[in-house]
Parts: sequence; C-alpha cells; structure tokens
Amino acid sequence: MMLRYALRTVRARKAAFLGAFLALMCAAALITACGSLLDTGLRGTIRTERYAAAPVVVSADQYVHRTTVKHKKGKTKVKHKAKPIAERAWLPEQLRSTLARTPGVARVVPELTFLAQPSTPAGTGGRTAYGHAWDSAALTPYRLTAGRAPRAADDLVIDGDLAARARLRPGDHLTVQSTRAPRDYRITGIATPATPVRHQTSLFFSTAEARRLAAHPGQVTAFGVLPAQGADPERVREALTKALHGSTAQVSTGDARGPVEFLDAAAARTRLISMGGAMGGTSLLVAILVVVGTFALTVQQRHRELAVLRAIAATPGQIRKLLGREALIVGAAAGTAGALLGLLLGSWLHSRFVALGAVPETLEHTVSVFPPLAALAATLLGAWAAARIASRRIVRIRPAEALAEARAERTRPAWGRIAAGLLLLAGGVVLVVVLASLRTEPASTPVTFLAVIVLSTSVALLGPLLVKAAALLLAGPLRLTGHGGRLAIANLRGNAARMASVVTPLALLVGMTCTVLFVQATLGNAARTQAREGITADWVVAAQGVGVPGEAAERLRARHDTVTEVVRTTVRVGLDKYVAQGVTPAGLTRTWDPEVTAGSLDRLGPGTVAVSELAADQQHLRPGSTLKLTLGDGTPATLTVAAVYTRGLGFGDLTFAHDLVAHHVDNPLASSVLVSTTRTQTELATTLREFPGLRILSPAAADALQADRQQANAEVNYLAMGLVLAFTAIAVVNTLAMSVAERVREFALLRLAGATRRQVLRMLRTEALSVLFLATSLGSGIALAVLTAFSVGMTGRAAPTVTPLLYVGVVGIAGVLALVAGSVPGRAALRVRAVTVATAKE
Repeated sequence: MMLRYALRTVRARKAAFLGAFLALMCAAALITACGSLLDTGLRGTIRTERYAAAPVVVSADQYVHRTTVKHKKGKTKVKHKAKPIAERAWLPEQLRSTLARTPGVARVVPELTFLAQPSTPAGTGGRTAYGHAWDSAALTPYRLTAGRAPRAADDLVIDGDLAARARLRPGDHLTVQSTRAPRDYRITGIATPATPVRHQTSLFFSTAEARRLAAHPGQVTAFGVLPAQGADPERVREALTKALHGSTAQVSTGDARGPVEFLDAAAARTRLISMGGAMGGTSLLVAILVVVGTFALTVQQRHRELAVLRAIAATPGQIRKLLGREALIVGAAAGTAGALLGLLLGSWLHSRFVALGAVPETLEHTVSVFPPLAALAATLLGAWAAARIASRRIVRIRPAEALAEARAERTRPAWGRIAAGLLLLAGGVVLVVVLASLRTEPASTPVTFLAVIVLSTSVALLGPLLVKAAALLLAGPLRLTGHGGRLAIANLRGNAARMASVVTPLALLVGMTCTVLFVQATLGNAARTQAREGITADWVVAAQGVGVPGEAAERLRARHDTVTEVVRTTVRVGLDKYVAQGVTPAGLTRTWDPEVTAGSLDRLGPGTVAVSELAADQQHLRPGSTLKLTLGDGTPATLTVAAVYTRGLGFGDLTFAHDLVAHHVDNPLASSVLVSTTRTQTELATTLREFPGLRILSPAAADALQADRQQANAEVNYLAMGLVLAFTAIAVVNTLAMSVAERVREFALLRLAGATRRQVLRMLRTEALSVLFLATSLGSGIALAVLTAFSVGMTGRAAPTVTPLLYVGVVGIAGVLALVAGSVPGRAALRVRAVTVATAKE
C-alpha cells in the first residue's frame, strides 16, 4: 500500500524530485568511478610481453617483510606485513645451476634488463627503452628479420618498431645512452617479436657488453624457465619453489609474470588503491553531506503536504515509510543511471591518469560489476538515510503544530541540531590541531580533507543560526540598496533554514577547492624554498634525457671544478618509506648546504648517512647512532649517522654517499650535477659538448624547471579531486535552483502587491550575493584554518601559499554559479502571470 502511494507521489511530483535525482545520480557516478580505480589497483591485469615465451619466470623478491609475534592471554598472534621496494631487486647468477637441475626444466635463460635510451630524432614513440643480452631474445621470442646477432662490444640489434620509426637498417650507427657514457653502436641486425610488444623498445647487445652496462656483476634480473616438452608449467613452478626454498627468489607463471616485467605497473597498483580509496572516501562523505541537504530541502518544500497527511490521521510511522519508499524509488533510478555513467567516467579517468604518466599503460583498466553494485547500494542506503534524517521534525510534532509550521519556519531553536553542530565543530578543531602535528604527506593528506568535510558539516548544522547572524550583520548595508535589499533581509531572517541549505554546498565548494589548490602549492613552495636556499653551487647540470653520465662529471673534475653528483632513490627503514639521495662527498659543502644542526657532513662516506630532523625524530637518531635500512633494490645496509639537517623537505630525509646509492638503483645516472667553479656557462658547455642532451643552468633556472615538474605532478592530484569539486559545483546549482523554484507563489504575491519583475530579480540577486558572502567567508575560513595547520605540520611555518589571483577566480566562479542558478529559475518563474499562480491550487 505505502509503496503504491510512494510511486504515485513520485510520478505526480517529478519536478520536485528532480533535484534529489540529480544529486544521487552524480554521487553514484562518482562512487562508481572511484570504485573502478580501486578495483583496477586490486585486480588490474598486467600482461607480460618480454616473457611471453617463458611459461615460468624466476625473479627476486620486490618486497620488504616484517613479522611480529605477540603473546597475549595465552594466545600467540603472528602478523606479517610487506611493503614494496623502489628499485629492481637482482638475483645471484649462481642460481641457474639449481634451476637447471629441477625436474621438468628443459632450459634456463638468464635475463638482464637495464636502461638503454637510443638517440634518434623520431624517439621511441613514448615507449620505455631497455637493453638486454641477445641470449635472452628467446624469452619473447625475438627473431632476426635482417642482419646477424651481436658479437662484438659495439654490435647492436634493434627491434623492428624502432627500425621503422627511425628508418634504420643493418650497417647504420646509433648512439645509445645507457648506464655509462653515451656510446656509438653499429646496427648488425633487426629483430621482430613473435607476439605483440606494444609498451617497450628492446635493444640487444652482446653478452659481455650487456653485463658491463647492467653494472651488476654476478647478478641477473630474472631467469626465464622453459619447461621440458609435455611438462605442466604449474608442476614445474611447484618444483622450482621447493628447490628454491630458503632463498628470496619468487616463481611466477601466467599473469603473475607481468608484474615481474613491468615494475612500474606493479607500483601503480598500490598508488591506484591509495588514490581510489582516498577519492572514494572523500566522495562518499561529500555525497552524504550534499544528499542529506538536498533531501532536507525537498521535505521542507513539502512541509504543508506532509502536515495535511498528519492532520488526517497519518501516523509518524506511515510518514516515515512514505518518505523512505519515495527515497528508495528515486535512489534506485538515480543509482542505476549514475552507476552506468560512472563506468564511462572511470574509464575516462584511467585514460587521463595514463596520459599524465601517473599510471602506466601496462596496467589495464578493470571493469567489473562490483563498483556499480557498491554505488547502487550506497545510493539506496544514502537516499533512505537522508529521507529519515530530513523527516525527523515533521513526524515528531503534533498534527496541529505541523499545519501551523507549514506556513512559516519555526522560530524556536533546534537544540539537538545546534548541539550536533557544535560537537562536529569541536571535532573539526581537534582534527586541525592533529593536522598541525603531522609531518608526512601520506599521514596529513587524508586528515586535511576530512577536516574540511567535518567543518563543512558543522556549517550545515549551524547554518540557520549563521544565516540569521549574517542577516543582522548585513541589514544596514542592504537597506541602503532599496526595496530589493529590504526584501532580501526579510527572507534571510524568515527563511534561514532554506538559505542555510544553499550556504552549505557553496561553503563546501569554496573550502574544498581552496584546499585542493593550495595544499600542493604550500608543500611545493616550501620544498623549492629549501632547495633554492640549500644549493650553493654556481651552476647546475641537468639532463633532457635519462640523466647525467658519471663521465661528464669526471670531465668537469679534470678542470679542477668542485662537482657533486646527485642520484635520487627511495629506501625503507623497517617498513617506513623515505625519500633519499646520494651525493658526492668530496667538496660537498661548497655546493650544498642542508643546514646541518648536529654532526658534520665531513664524515659522510660509504658507511655513514646524514638524516633530516624528521627522520631523526621518527627513528630516534643522532650523530653516532646506528641506522639499519633497506636500500632501493632490497639490499640491507647498516650505517652510522654522520649529521642531522633541517632541509629534508627540499632534499629528502636521508643522504648517502653517491656510490652507495648508484650501485643499488635502476638508473645510476645523476638527476643533476652541482658545480662550483669560476668558469662561465659557455666554458662549461664547451667541456661537455660530447654529451648530448645536457644543459648548464643557473640555480634560479633549475628552480624554475623544478617548479614546472611540480606543476605536472600536481595535475594528477587536481584531476583526482576535480571530480569531487565538479560534483559539489553541480550540487550548488541544483540546490539553488530547487530553492528558487519553490518560491513561485511568493513571487506572484510580491508582484500582485506592486513589485515589478526587475525588483523581484534584484531581490534574488541580493539574496544570492548575501549567501555568497556568507558561504565564501565560511569556506575561506575553513580552508585557511586547515591550510595553516597543514603548513605548520609539513613546513614548520604558519604560512600557507595562497595565490591571490587563483583565490579570486575560485570566488568568482562560485559567484557566477550562485547568480546563474538563482536568476535562471527566477526568470522562468516570473514568466507566468501572477494572478494565475496566486489562484492556482497548492
């Protein structure tokens, strides 16, 4: 019975439910899109290319492990955790004999994978280029289509795609930048894979040259295992696992070979899980806030209808059931449409992340039924809960009071709502205080956005009081604007709850947008400031390609320049991840000043490390302390702390001697070289003319280049949160349009009382500007409090970076949305004759 009434109500009041439908549809689309990213991170396929002909692949363990054992109340709990390392881990070559003796194995092919960038005008078409020994070509397999295999140290075989793109053929010469100085090779052959290889360019060297360039003597990247004829790969895998028991080697078959080949795709899974989870959580909280506000406005617009139902003996339970059924009907329709739209949105979002370089193409987008079903369930639950919350007032009061309140808003304060608002405000303040104590980006980022949402929710609950306070504040100035201003003040005072439903999404939009834009700017500017103040070199050598070769640095040292090579990596202390760098110790203080507060950089060497104050505090370190860590490729190291410095945000939390880091990273080339010299830029360029792609920059120019890179990285975060902001903007327009559209009778009565259309529209604009002023003040205050706390925690200074022009743009966009969303439905309402509206049935 109640379901039939609900269906009839929805059919009869389609326009009234349109706002709720749009809010729920957008929420479902956003949740589905974020869910698809999360699903891709959890179950996305990484297909192998290089190992297509090797059913079994043996590789090194790419994780750091920690096992803890707890004894409590006679029970023993064993907990195991693992975190990925940043670089490729290598295997000892001597394992080959163990693998070859395993039953079911016909052949074991060692694989070497290393950096090898060809210098061609046409480039590689966006593909990453890797070098290999020709002996491992059988793993794909690559077969010669022209020429011969490489034998000498300067022989080279290239793949067919590179040959066609660069128009190369056997006999031509090609310069390759690998882990050493650029070298000219003679192309002896062209090879074509038997299966498609779309995501990489392969260059094959002689075995001796490949070992030299790989720079890992006695080690290999992986082993490709070819089973004997008729042997089951899974049985071979089990036999190999048993044979390798006690070692860290991992055995992979099927789709598990892909992550072994494409380490960046495997790392992107973790990044997508984190990004999808953060986006999904933020989207869900924003959606709840917006949907509850939308349903509250919908129920408020039907206050008289529901009051009549109460007056004719409808029980509170029946009213709740009616509103709940209506919400479920609208939620089912909106959730289904939004889930389908979210699948398209998720695919587009994944493609944009790929285009921005945040996710590699090798991690395929996963489409399954789980994100749409989760979004539909969340939409139904959210709609039902929002309807229940919005109906609390109407079902609690007596029928006679309901009819009396249907004509005007209640004047008595809602103490429960005020108490809840104050409680959330206190919670938001606590989050801001906590945020000021967080000093790492992974810890502070979720708290930052949670604080914005909690404070915005407190604004939603305290909205009527805030609107009335704003009306008192603006009463004097608005009266000076004439009749429209007086009417606007009267509406702000008499319809505070309705106006508050508009203030909430606007304040959320301003607060969230400012936070998203200026969090990255605050962190990036602080890091660049530290780097700019810490680089004391005269010049910076930067590479347009993969890095600066060590030979280039040696060439500069031969001219008696002080040269510091900088290599970047990430290490683990326990399971904690730290950004690190390797620097040349000799003459370091002439080119680099990290602002040492304890110890001395003179002690930096192969067995020592300098740490930032953050790392020192977290790991309880001081000069002379012992630090155990895991280098980028999984190699354990025990070092002595030589110095503690303050500029960790600009240079990383750990600083090692250059050679220690360079031997344990995939790319040992320097990301930059700091040069202290009396020579000019032209003289340095002349010295390095044999090294193509190197640029001699002043520290200021290098800083500008770093700013461009930070902007490119920030675009990923802007895109991730941009969808949430777009949803909030839609909610602003939707809520404003709903708020104005319900006032058709009010406008008609004003016109019958003598007001002109222009005066009514002026009143609407004045109301919109008043609401915008309040929302902008609240949103800006929330953003400022959160950004200041973030700045204190991350940079140690209460000085967030805010771009004035960008802030004005945010407020301007919010203003345009408010004015358009208010004036368009207002103009439409005023087109109908006032007498017709005033005499029509409600």
